[in-house]
Amino acid sequence: MRTARKGNVEIPAFVRQLVKETEKRVSSFFKGGRGGASDGEQTGEGEKEEVIPSPYLDRPVLEKLTEEGCAHWGLTYALGRMQGWRANMEDFHNCVPQLGGELAEWSFFAVFDGHAGNTVAQYCSQHLLGHILTTGGVGPEENPKKVKGAIVEGFMHTDKHLHSVARREGWERGGTTVVSTLISPYYIYFGNCGDSRAVLCRSGQVCFSTEDHKPYSPLEKERIESAGGSVSLQRINGSLAVSRALGDFSYKGVENRTPSQQMVSPEPEVCVVERSPMDEFLVLACDGVWDTISNEELCAFVHNRLQVCTDLRDVCTQVIDLCLYKGSLDNISIILLCFPGAPQLSAEALHQEAELEDLLESKVAEIYDELSASGEEPDLLSVLTVLASTVIPGLPPGGGIQSKRNCIISAYYHQRETHKPAVPNALGSS
Repeated sequence: MRTARKGNVEIPAFVRQLVKETEKRVSSFFKGGRGGASDGEQTGEGEKEEVIPSPYLDRPVLEKLTEEGCAHWGLTYALGRMQGWRANMEDFHNCVPQLGGELAEWSFFAVFDGHAGNTVAQYCSQHLLGHILTTGGVGPEENPKKVKGAIVEGFMHTDKHLHSVARREGWERGGTTVVSTLISPYYIYFGNCGDSRAVLCRSGQVCFSTEDHKPYSPLEKERIESAGGSVSLQRINGSLAVSRALGDFSYKGVENRTPSQQMVSPEPEVCVVERSPMDEFLVLACDGVWDTISNEELCAFVHNRLQVCTDLRDVCTQVIDLCLYKGSLDNISIILLCFPGAPQLSAEALHQEAELEDLLESKVAEIYDELSASGEEPDLLSVLTVLASTVIPGLPPGGGIQSKRNCIISAYYHQRETHKPAVPNALGSS
Protein backbone atom coordinates (compact mmCIF):
# COMPACT_ATOMS: atom_id res chain seq x y z
CA MET A 1 0.00 0.00 0.00
CA ARG A 2 1.43 3.36 -0.96
CA THR A 3 0.43 5.79 1.73
CA ALA A 4 2.24 8.28 3.93
CA ARG A 5 3.64 5.39 5.94
CA LYS A 6 6.90 3.86 4.90
CA GLY A 7 7.34 0.20 4.11
CA ASN A 8 4.85 -2.55 3.39
CA VAL A 9 2.89 -4.87 5.66
CA GLU A 10 4.60 -8.16 6.45
CA ILE A 11 2.20 -10.24 4.41
CA PRO A 12 3.68 -13.68 5.20
CA ALA A 13 3.20 -13.12 8.94
CA PHE A 14 -0.30 -11.80 8.35
CA VAL A 15 -1.20 -14.82 6.23
CA ARG A 16 -0.02 -17.25 8.88
CA GLN A 17 -1.93 -15.51 11.63
CA LEU A 18 -5.12 -15.02 9.62
CA VAL A 19 -5.20 -18.70 8.78
CA LYS A 20 -4.37 -19.76 12.34
CA GLU A 21 -7.10 -17.66 13.95
CA THR A 22 -9.90 -18.26 11.47
CA GLU A 23 -9.53 -21.73 9.99
CA LYS A 24 -11.05 -23.56 12.96
CA ARG A 25 -14.12 -21.33 13.07
CA VAL A 26 -14.85 -21.46 9.37
CA SER A 27 -14.01 -25.11 8.76
CA SER A 28 -16.06 -26.23 11.76
CA PHE A 29 -19.05 -24.26 10.48
CA PHE A 30 -18.93 -25.72 6.99
CA LYS A 31 -17.83 -29.23 7.94
CA GLY A 32 -18.97 -30.04 11.44
CA GLY A 33 -22.03 -27.83 11.60
CA ARG A 34 -24.09 -29.49 8.87
CA GLY A 35 -26.07 -31.66 11.23
CA GLY A 36 -25.02 -34.91 9.53
CA ALA A 37 -22.72 -37.65 10.68
CA SER A 38 -19.14 -36.65 11.30
CA ASP A 39 -16.28 -37.99 9.23
CA GLY A 40 -15.93 -41.68 9.81
CA GLU A 41 -19.19 -42.01 11.78
CA GLN A 42 -21.10 -45.19 10.98
CA THR A 43 -24.50 -44.44 9.46
CA GLY A 44 -25.46 -47.98 8.70
CA GLU A 45 -24.15 -51.50 9.08
CA GLY A 46 -20.66 -51.42 7.66
CA GLU A 47 -21.37 -48.21 5.76
CA LYS A 48 -20.17 -44.65 6.01
CA GLU A 49 -22.18 -41.63 5.08
CA GLU A 50 -21.24 -40.32 1.68
CA VAL A 51 -19.10 -37.23 2.13
CA ILE A 52 -20.05 -34.35 -0.15
CA PRO A 53 -16.97 -32.29 -1.03
CA SER A 54 -17.11 -28.90 0.62
CA PRO A 55 -17.12 -25.89 -1.73
CA TYR A 56 -14.87 -24.19 0.84
CA LEU A 57 -11.24 -24.65 1.78
CA ASP A 58 -9.79 -25.10 5.25
CA ARG A 59 -7.52 -22.15 4.49
CA PRO A 60 -8.08 -19.27 2.08
CA VAL A 61 -5.93 -18.86 -1.00
CA LEU A 62 -4.73 -15.27 -0.55
CA GLU A 63 -2.49 -14.78 -3.57
CA LYS A 64 -3.87 -12.01 -5.75
CA LEU A 65 -3.73 -11.48 -9.48
CA THR A 66 -3.51 -7.81 -10.43
CA GLU A 67 -3.06 -5.91 -13.67
CA GLU A 68 -3.35 -2.32 -14.81
CA GLY A 69 -3.60 -0.31 -18.01
CA CYS A 70 -4.89 2.84 -19.63
CA ALA A 71 -6.52 4.29 -22.72
CA HIS A 72 -5.11 7.26 -24.60
CA TRP A 73 -8.27 9.29 -23.97
CA GLY A 74 -7.62 9.45 -20.21
CA LEU A 75 -9.07 6.26 -18.72
CA THR A 76 -6.90 4.27 -16.29
CA TYR A 77 -7.88 0.92 -14.84
CA ALA A 78 -6.77 -1.89 -12.58
CA LEU A 79 -7.98 -5.40 -11.90
CA GLY A 80 -7.64 -7.45 -8.73
CA ARG A 81 -8.87 -10.97 -8.05
CA MET A 82 -8.38 -13.64 -5.39
CA GLN A 83 -9.61 -17.20 -4.92
CA GLY A 84 -10.26 -16.76 -1.19
CA TRP A 85 -12.07 -19.49 0.73
CA ARG A 86 -13.61 -21.14 -2.35
CA ALA A 87 -12.29 -24.56 -3.38
CA ASN A 88 -11.77 -23.32 -6.95
CA MET A 89 -11.23 -20.03 -8.75
CA GLU A 90 -14.20 -19.60 -11.10
CA ASP A 91 -13.95 -15.88 -11.96
CA PHE A 92 -12.67 -14.54 -15.27
CA HIS A 93 -12.48 -11.06 -16.78
CA ASN A 94 -11.91 -9.14 -19.99
CA CYS A 95 -10.24 -5.71 -20.11
CA VAL A 96 -9.99 -3.93 -23.46
CA PRO A 97 -9.16 -0.25 -22.86
CA GLN A 98 -9.18 0.53 -26.61
CA LEU A 99 -11.22 -1.46 -29.13
CA GLY A 100 -9.11 -0.25 -32.06
CA GLY A 101 -9.86 0.83 -35.61
CA GLU A 102 -12.93 3.03 -35.90
CA LEU A 103 -13.66 2.28 -32.23
CA ALA A 104 -10.31 3.46 -30.86
CA GLU A 105 -12.15 5.81 -28.48
CA TRP A 106 -14.28 2.96 -27.09
CA SER A 107 -13.48 0.63 -24.17
CA PHE A 108 -14.91 -2.67 -22.92
CA PHE A 109 -14.59 -4.32 -19.51
CA ALA A 110 -16.39 -7.29 -17.97
CA VAL A 111 -16.34 -9.60 -14.94
CA PHE A 112 -17.53 -13.20 -15.35
CA ASP A 113 -18.47 -15.04 -12.13
CA GLY A 114 -18.69 -18.75 -12.91
CA HIS A 115 -20.53 -21.40 -10.94
CA ALA A 116 -20.43 -25.22 -11.05
CA GLY A 117 -17.03 -24.92 -12.70
CA ASN A 118 -15.11 -22.24 -14.55
CA THR A 119 -15.42 -23.50 -18.14
CA VAL A 120 -18.41 -21.34 -19.07
CA ALA A 121 -16.93 -18.20 -17.52
CA GLN A 122 -13.67 -18.73 -19.37
CA TYR A 123 -15.41 -19.30 -22.71
CA CYS A 124 -17.63 -16.24 -22.35
CA SER A 125 -14.71 -14.01 -21.34
CA GLN A 126 -13.08 -14.90 -24.65
CA HIS A 127 -16.10 -14.57 -26.94
CA LEU A 128 -18.72 -12.13 -25.59
CA LEU A 129 -17.14 -8.95 -26.94
CA GLY A 130 -16.69 -10.49 -30.38
CA HIS A 131 -20.37 -11.45 -30.55
CA ILE A 132 -21.40 -7.92 -29.52
CA LEU A 133 -19.25 -6.30 -32.20
CA THR A 134 -20.29 -8.66 -34.99
CA THR A 135 -23.92 -7.55 -34.65
CA GLY A 136 -22.97 -4.33 -36.43
CA GLY A 137 -24.79 -2.16 -33.92
CA VAL A 138 -21.63 -0.63 -32.45
CA GLY A 139 -19.94 1.92 -34.71
CA PRO A 140 -18.43 5.40 -34.89
CA GLU A 141 -21.85 6.81 -35.87
CA GLU A 142 -23.10 6.15 -32.37
CA ASN A 143 -26.78 5.33 -31.92
CA PRO A 144 -27.51 4.44 -28.27
CA LYS A 145 -30.59 2.41 -29.19
CA LYS A 146 -28.59 0.32 -31.66
CA VAL A 147 -25.74 -0.14 -29.20
CA LYS A 148 -28.14 -1.37 -26.51
CA GLY A 149 -29.63 -3.81 -29.02
CA ALA A 150 -26.17 -4.99 -30.01
CA ILE A 151 -25.30 -5.77 -26.40
CA VAL A 152 -28.48 -7.79 -25.89
CA GLU A 153 -27.99 -9.61 -29.18
CA GLY A 154 -24.33 -10.27 -28.35
CA PHE A 155 -25.25 -11.92 -25.06
CA MET A 156 -27.93 -14.06 -26.72
CA HIS A 157 -25.58 -15.12 -29.53
CA THR A 158 -22.87 -16.00 -27.01
CA ASP A 159 -25.29 -18.24 -25.11
CA LYS A 160 -26.46 -19.92 -28.33
CA HIS A 161 -22.93 -20.65 -29.52
CA LEU A 162 -21.95 -21.73 -26.02
CA HIS A 163 -24.74 -24.32 -26.03
CA SER A 164 -23.46 -25.81 -29.29
CA VAL A 165 -19.91 -25.97 -27.96
CA ALA A 166 -21.05 -27.42 -24.64
CA ARG A 167 -22.97 -30.24 -26.32
CA ARG A 168 -20.05 -30.98 -28.63
CA GLU A 169 -17.47 -30.92 -25.85
CA GLY A 170 -19.68 -32.58 -23.24
CA TRP A 171 -19.66 -29.84 -20.58
CA GLU A 172 -23.26 -28.66 -20.44
CA ARG A 173 -23.08 -28.21 -16.67
CA GLY A 174 -22.23 -24.80 -15.20
CA GLY A 175 -22.86 -21.17 -15.98
CA THR A 176 -21.66 -17.65 -15.38
CA THR A 177 -23.03 -14.28 -14.45
CA VAL A 178 -21.71 -11.27 -16.35
CA VAL A 179 -21.46 -7.58 -15.62
CA SER A 180 -19.96 -5.50 -18.40
CA THR A 181 -19.49 -1.94 -19.53
CA LEU A 182 -18.96 -0.49 -22.98
CA ILE A 183 -17.66 3.08 -22.82
CA SER A 184 -17.96 5.45 -25.78
CA PRO A 185 -16.91 9.10 -26.00
CA TYR A 186 -20.42 10.13 -24.97
CA TYR A 187 -22.09 7.26 -23.10
CA ILE A 188 -21.48 4.42 -20.67
CA TYR A 189 -23.42 1.24 -21.48
CA PHE A 190 -24.00 -1.36 -18.78
CA GLY A 191 -24.85 -4.97 -19.61
CA ASN A 192 -25.79 -7.05 -16.58
CA CYS A 193 -26.85 -10.70 -16.45
CA GLY A 194 -26.94 -12.15 -12.93
CA ASP A 195 -25.80 -10.88 -9.54
CA SER A 196 -22.43 -9.35 -10.29
CA ARG A 197 -22.74 -5.56 -10.18
CA ALA A 198 -21.50 -2.29 -11.64
CA VAL A 199 -21.45 1.01 -9.73
CA LEU A 200 -20.67 4.46 -11.16
CA CYS A 201 -19.42 7.14 -8.78
CA ARG A 202 -19.95 10.78 -9.78
CA SER A 203 -19.06 13.80 -7.62
CA GLY A 204 -18.30 11.50 -4.69
CA GLN A 205 -21.72 9.80 -4.75
CA VAL A 206 -23.25 6.69 -6.29
CA CYS A 207 -24.71 7.89 -9.58
CA PHE A 208 -25.83 4.54 -11.01
CA SER A 209 -25.77 0.84 -10.17
CA THR A 210 -27.05 -2.25 -11.91
CA GLU A 211 -29.78 -4.39 -10.33
CA ASP A 212 -29.02 -7.96 -9.26
CA HIS A 213 -31.06 -10.73 -10.87
CA LYS A 214 -32.20 -12.96 -8.04
CA PRO A 215 -34.86 -15.71 -8.23
CA TYR A 216 -36.99 -14.10 -5.51
CA SER A 217 -37.30 -10.76 -7.32
CA PRO A 218 -41.00 -10.48 -8.36
CA LEU A 219 -40.50 -10.33 -12.14
CA GLU A 220 -37.80 -12.99 -12.09
CA LYS A 221 -39.90 -15.28 -9.92
CA GLU A 222 -42.89 -14.85 -12.23
CA ARG A 223 -40.81 -15.94 -15.23
CA ILE A 224 -39.34 -18.91 -13.37
CA GLU A 225 -42.74 -20.20 -12.28
CA SER A 226 -44.23 -19.64 -15.74
CA ALA A 227 -41.48 -21.87 -17.11
CA GLY A 228 -42.43 -24.64 -14.67
CA GLY A 229 -39.83 -23.93 -12.00
CA SER A 230 -40.13 -22.93 -8.37
CA VAL A 231 -38.31 -20.67 -5.97
CA SER A 232 -37.37 -22.13 -2.61
CA LEU A 233 -34.55 -21.21 -0.26
CA GLN A 234 -34.28 -18.09 -2.50
CA ARG A 235 -33.02 -20.34 -5.31
CA ILE A 236 -34.43 -21.81 -8.51
CA ASN A 237 -35.73 -25.26 -7.61
CA GLY A 238 -33.84 -24.84 -4.35
CA SER A 239 -30.52 -24.99 -6.20
CA LEU A 240 -29.41 -22.07 -8.40
CA ALA A 241 -29.01 -18.68 -6.69
CA VAL A 242 -29.23 -16.49 -9.82
CA SER A 243 -32.07 -16.09 -12.29
CA ARG A 244 -30.08 -14.82 -15.30
CA ALA A 245 -26.84 -16.29 -16.57
CA LEU A 246 -25.03 -17.60 -19.60
CA GLY A 247 -24.90 -21.37 -19.62
CA ASP A 248 -26.94 -23.35 -17.05
CA PHE A 249 -28.65 -25.17 -19.90
CA SER A 250 -30.43 -27.65 -17.63
CA TYR A 251 -32.69 -24.70 -16.72
CA LYS A 252 -33.30 -23.67 -20.34
CA GLY A 253 -35.00 -26.67 -21.94
CA VAL A 254 -38.68 -25.78 -21.71
CA GLU A 255 -40.29 -26.20 -25.15
CA ASN A 256 -42.25 -23.45 -26.87
CA ARG A 257 -40.55 -20.75 -24.83
CA THR A 258 -37.96 -18.28 -26.09
CA PRO A 259 -34.49 -18.15 -24.44
CA SER A 260 -35.48 -15.06 -22.44
CA GLN A 261 -38.59 -16.89 -21.10
CA GLN A 262 -36.71 -19.85 -19.63
CA MET A 263 -36.17 -20.36 -15.91
CA VAL A 264 -32.69 -18.94 -16.37
CA SER A 265 -32.55 -16.16 -18.94
CA PRO A 266 -29.40 -15.20 -20.86
CA GLU A 267 -30.86 -11.78 -21.67
CA PRO A 268 -28.92 -8.94 -20.04
CA GLU A 269 -30.48 -5.83 -18.59
CA VAL A 270 -28.86 -2.99 -20.54
CA CYS A 271 -28.74 0.58 -19.25
CA VAL A 272 -27.10 3.67 -20.71
CA VAL A 273 -25.78 6.67 -18.80
CA GLU A 274 -24.57 9.85 -20.46
CA ARG A 275 -20.98 10.65 -19.53
CA SER A 276 -20.17 13.69 -17.42
CA PRO A 277 -16.96 15.58 -16.53
CA MET A 278 -17.95 14.83 -12.92
CA ASP A 279 -17.60 11.06 -13.44
CA GLU A 280 -14.93 9.79 -11.05
CA PHE A 281 -14.72 6.03 -11.27
CA LEU A 282 -16.65 2.89 -12.14
CA VAL A 283 -16.45 -0.46 -10.38
CA LEU A 284 -17.32 -3.86 -11.82
CA ALA A 285 -17.27 -6.68 -9.27
CA CYS A 286 -18.62 -10.15 -8.57
CA ASP A 287 -20.96 -10.88 -5.68
CA GLY A 288 -18.00 -11.83 -3.49
CA VAL A 289 -17.63 -8.06 -3.06
CA TRP A 290 -21.29 -7.06 -2.82
CA ASP A 291 -22.11 -9.77 -0.25
CA THR A 292 -20.12 -7.78 2.31
CA ILE A 293 -20.21 -4.11 1.29
CA SER A 294 -22.89 -1.76 -0.03
CA ASN A 295 -22.70 0.44 -3.12
CA GLU A 296 -22.37 3.55 -0.97
CA GLU A 297 -19.70 2.06 1.28
CA LEU A 298 -17.57 0.95 -1.65
CA CYS A 299 -17.94 4.31 -3.38
CA ALA A 300 -16.85 6.15 -0.22
CA PHE A 301 -13.96 3.78 0.43
CA VAL A 302 -12.53 3.91 -3.10
CA HIS A 303 -12.96 7.70 -3.21
CA ASN A 304 -10.92 7.96 -0.01
CA ARG A 305 -8.24 5.48 -1.09
CA LEU A 306 -7.63 7.30 -4.37
CA GLN A 307 -6.53 10.31 -2.31
CA VAL A 308 -3.76 8.34 -0.56
CA CYS A 309 -2.75 5.68 -3.10
CA THR A 310 -1.01 6.26 -6.42
CA ASP A 311 -1.36 2.69 -7.67
CA LEU A 312 -4.85 1.51 -8.66
CA ARG A 313 -3.75 -2.07 -8.10
CA ASP A 314 -3.20 -1.17 -4.44
CA VAL A 315 -6.75 0.17 -4.24
CA CYS A 316 -8.13 -3.07 -5.70
CA THR A 317 -6.04 -5.10 -3.27
CA GLN A 318 -7.36 -3.07 -0.33
CA VAL A 319 -10.95 -3.65 -1.46
CA ILE A 320 -10.30 -7.39 -1.71
CA ASP A 321 -8.76 -7.49 1.79
CA LEU A 322 -11.64 -5.44 3.17
CA CYS A 323 -14.19 -7.90 1.77
CA LEU A 324 -12.20 -10.84 3.13
CA TYR A 325 -12.04 -9.31 6.61
CA LYS A 326 -15.76 -8.53 6.46
CA GLY A 327 -16.45 -12.23 5.94
CA SER A 328 -16.62 -12.87 2.19
CA LEU A 329 -16.27 -16.59 1.53
CA ASP A 330 -16.47 -16.33 -2.26
CA ASN A 331 -14.01 -15.66 -5.05
CA ILE A 332 -13.40 -11.91 -5.15
CA SER A 333 -12.87 -9.99 -8.40
CA ILE A 334 -12.96 -6.26 -9.01
CA ILE A 335 -12.19 -3.96 -11.94
CA LEU A 336 -11.69 -0.28 -11.08
CA LEU A 337 -11.99 2.23 -13.94
CA CYS A 338 -10.90 5.80 -13.25
CA PHE A 339 -12.01 8.71 -15.42
CA PRO A 340 -10.10 12.00 -15.75
CA GLY A 341 -12.27 13.42 -12.94
CA ALA A 342 -11.17 10.80 -10.38
CA PRO A 343 -9.84 11.99 -6.98
CA GLN A 344 -6.13 12.77 -6.97
CA LEU A 345 -3.44 12.31 -4.35
CA SER A 346 -4.05 14.78 -1.51
CA ALA A 347 -1.43 16.09 0.93
CA GLU A 348 -4.13 16.59 3.57
CA ALA A 349 -5.46 13.05 3.11
CA LEU A 350 -1.93 11.63 3.31
CA HIS A 351 -1.35 13.53 6.56
CA GLN A 352 -4.60 12.21 8.02
CA GLU A 353 -3.69 8.69 6.95
CA ALA A 354 -0.30 8.94 8.67
CA GLU A 355 -1.93 10.25 11.85
CA LEU A 356 -4.46 7.40 11.79
CA GLU A 357 -1.77 4.74 11.42
CA ASP A 358 0.27 6.34 14.24
CA LEU A 359 -2.85 6.25 16.42
CA LEU A 360 -3.53 2.60 15.58
CA GLU A 361 0.05 1.64 16.37
CA SER A 362 -0.16 3.36 19.76
CA LYS A 363 -3.52 1.69 20.51
CA VAL A 364 -2.09 -1.72 19.67
CA ALA A 365 0.86 -1.03 22.00
CA GLU A 366 -1.51 0.01 24.82
CA ILE A 367 -3.68 -3.08 24.41
CA TYR A 368 -0.65 -5.35 24.21
CA ASP A 369 0.77 -3.89 27.43
CA GLU A 370 -2.58 -4.11 29.24
CA LEU A 371 -3.09 -7.75 28.28
CA SER A 372 0.48 -8.58 29.30
CA ALA A 373 0.07 -6.81 32.66
CA SER A 374 -3.07 -8.85 33.38
CA GLY A 375 -1.17 -12.08 32.84
CA GLU A 376 -2.73 -12.89 29.48
CA GLU A 377 -0.81 -13.93 26.41
CA PRO A 378 -1.61 -11.12 23.93
CA ASP A 379 -2.50 -13.11 20.83
CA LEU A 380 -3.61 -11.29 17.70
CA LEU A 381 -7.27 -12.24 18.03
CA SER A 382 -7.44 -10.73 21.54
CA VAL A 383 -5.84 -7.50 20.35
CA LEU A 384 -8.22 -7.26 17.37
CA THR A 385 -11.23 -7.94 19.60
CA VAL A 386 -10.34 -5.16 22.04
CA LEU A 387 -9.52 -2.75 19.24
CA ALA A 388 -12.82 -3.46 17.46
CA SER A 389 -14.72 -2.18 20.51
CA THR A 390 -12.60 0.98 20.72
CA VAL A 391 -13.69 4.25 19.16
CA ILE A 392 -11.09 5.14 16.52
CA PRO A 393 -11.54 8.54 14.84
CA GLY A 394 -10.53 9.06 11.23
CA LEU A 395 -11.08 5.56 9.88
CA PRO A 396 -11.57 5.39 6.09
CA PRO A 397 -15.24 6.00 5.24
CA GLY A 398 -16.91 2.84 4.05
CA GLY A 399 -14.05 0.72 5.33
CA GLY A 400 -14.04 1.03 9.10
CA ILE A 401 -11.59 -0.82 11.30
CA GLN A 402 -11.46 -3.79 8.90
CA SER A 403 -9.83 -1.65 6.24
CA LYS A 404 -6.83 -0.99 8.51
CA ARG A 405 -6.37 -4.56 9.64
CA ASN A 406 -3.07 -5.00 7.80
CA CYS A 407 -1.68 -1.97 9.63
CA ILE A 408 -2.93 -3.39 12.93
CA ILE A 409 -1.41 -6.80 12.27
CA SER A 410 1.93 -5.23 11.36
CA ALA A 411 1.84 -3.19 14.59
CA TYR A 412 0.98 -6.32 16.58
CA TYR A 413 4.00 -8.21 15.26
CA HIS A 414 6.19 -5.22 16.02
CA GLN A 415 5.00 -5.34 19.65
CA ARG A 416 5.53 -9.09 19.88
CA GLU A 417 9.06 -8.69 18.58
CA THR A 418 9.70 -5.81 21.01
CA HIS A 419 8.47 -7.83 23.99
CA LYS A 420 10.36 -10.99 23.06
CA PRO A 421 12.62 -12.01 25.98
CA ALA A 422 16.29 -11.48 25.32
CA VAL A 423 18.20 -14.71 24.79
CA PRO A 424 21.41 -14.75 26.89
CA ASN A 425 24.67 -15.61 25.20
CA ALA A 426 25.71 -19.22 25.50
CA LEU A 427 28.31 -19.94 28.19
CA GLY A 428 31.81 -19.78 26.89
CA SER A 429 30.98 -17.73 23.85
CA SER A 430 33.29 -14.82 23.05
